[in-house]
Amino acid sequence: MPSTFFGLTIASSGLSAYQVALNTSANNISNVQTKGYSKQQANRVASESIRAYAKYGSMGTGVTTESVKQLRNQYYDNKYWYNQSSVGLYETKLNYLKQIENYFIDDDSSKGFSTILNTMFNDLDTLKNNAGDVNTRQQFIGSAQNFATFFNSVASGLGDIQNNANEEIKSTVQNINSIAEKIASLNHQINVIEIQGGYANELRDQRALLIDELSKIVPTEAEELPVQNSNDPELPTGANYFTVKIGGQVLVDTYDYETLKCVARENKVNQSDMDGLYDIKWEKTGNSFKAGSSSMSGTLKALFDIRDGNNGENFTGEARVIDSKHVKVVSPSITDIEAMTVPESGTLTIYGKDYNYTNFTFETDANGKITSYTFELEDALSQQQSNKVDGMQASIGSSVDTMGVPYYMSQMNQFLRSFCSLFNDIMLKGQDLDGNATDYYSFFTGADQVTGEEYVLGKSDKNHGNTTDCGASSYYKLTASNICVSSICVKDSSKLAAQYKADTEEGVDKYKLVEDLAKLKSDTVLFRAGNASGFLKCMISDISIDTQQSTIFSNNYTNIQAALETQRMSVSGVDEDEEALDLIKFQNAYNLSSKMISVMAEVYDKLIEETGV
Repeated sequence: MPSTFFGLTIASSGLSAYQVALNTSANNISNVQTKGYSKQQANRVASESIRAYAKYGSMGTGVTTESVKQLRNQYYDNKYWYNQSSVGLYETKLNYLKQIENYFIDDDSSKGFSTILNTMFNDLDTLKNNAGDVNTRQQFIGSAQNFATFFNSVASGLGDIQNNANEEIKSTVQNINSIAEKIASLNHQINVIEIQGGYANELRDQRALLIDELSKIVPTEAEELPVQNSNDPELPTGANYFTVKIGGQVLVDTYDYETLKCVARENKVNQSDMDGLYDIKWEKTGNSFKAGSSSMSGTLKALFDIRDGNNGENFTGEARVIDSKHVKVVSPSITDIEAMTVPESGTLTIYGKDYNYTNFTFETDANGKITSYTFELEDALSQQQSNKVDGMQASIGSSVDTMGVPYYMSQMNQFLRSFCSLFNDIMLKGQDLDGNATDYYSFFTGADQVTGEEYVLGKSDKNHGNTTDCGASSYYKLTASNICVSSICVKDSSKLAAQYKADTEEGVDKYKLVEDLAKLKSDTVLFRAGNASGFLKCMISDISIDTQQSTIFSNNYTNIQAALETQRMSVSGVDEDEEALDLIKFQNAYNLSSKMISVMAEVYDKLIEETGV
């Protein structure tokens, strides 16, 4: 038979249990606006009964608070983390695409390509009617300089965007390392507490918040498994293994974590790339972390897409070994000089192995199409390497199926090389104001960005059927970054060709040459089956499609994020109305337990004082 005072024990267990419940509700209410906080719940169970030597056999002993645990749904967490990487991808991409788009705006708020092109050809039309006037010549040269400066500024701006994305890659990698270190530390703290029988709710919330942040950067998976007691598998240890993977590779393994590092490229991948672009490698093994691969997602993937996106148009071909220091690449993917993106020195990847080259030449047929490239290797190939390389696929850089900075730089270079080669070819046939031939300079040329020396490009077909060194003056050397108007004309406008040599006898104002130049604006196909005026339409079309797609996907994934967050909050969120009801409910239960103690006190008084026991 239980003790006479057993009722006090039962009532006191109720007081203790509902005191814990009230404290838990108070904690929930105080953290209702705390980011990442998960609602906690006091879990109560009936205390173990005791045997009573009576017909009813046993008696309950009250209530026990078994645990205070956070409420989370792992299914919703996994769904949320999976979606977060897509949110990060399209948010970041959209931000950078809008920056790129700003450089091609041409409206009342910003004077862009179409305005500058129209001004240049209007001034050319004026020159047609007054080719002998020095001031008219100077006006046209000035508008041509504005045309070149426009491309210089856009190239500089796109270079800044590429640099900004590159620096953000570095800071993002540092953030990943910091998150990994914090998660590993939290794993240790959580296990220390839970091995002793507690439950580290607040620490678990911090860890989940870190994974929320990480999942927006890279695709993230998290898995928690209990540590088994080898002597008694049924007996829980309280400790857990906690593994975090990014892109399918382990970042955190309970108390241990891996780190990533940024390694600056020794060589450019594209001709117009900025120097010092980063690749990501694992600190411990040195293996590459392919954050920009097609299977990846997240903010980091978006940064690589913007920085390295070439619309899948990287250089490829079939390698043929000439000798230990030279490899010829035949059947190249790039066969037009105007479209060349190969850097003068760089890295040729053959059969998965990188070979640095210091120079290259390209061979063209009679129509000017490139038939092969010959690369001079930095280090000689062994016989074994030669056997492996010969006949294998060769490439420079990777195929990144996104229109990023390299793509838009390549498109500008391609347009300028086509436009300037035709413009200069006409100018080379002319004569200046003094009747002297103008075939000794190129009106539109490029300047070496180190020495400032201008290239002498010559006729566009001078390299047809020849082998050309990449260091020689050719339209390969002309880019949006270095285009300029020849200093010969800038310093002396009389050197500008405004008529053909054959028109000398018909007077200085003869304008056949100027008419031929004017046809380049609208009547000559020179870029993507369009004319010069269509260049901006092509660029706007490309950027608008990408921007619109990113906007749509960003909105879609953000809406999914909101829906998943609502589902998560339906489980983990603190509802103020629900907590208010719980307070009343637990307060009433606490009061009833207190009343029970009062009743039991009166019973004991009666028993002790009035029965004489």
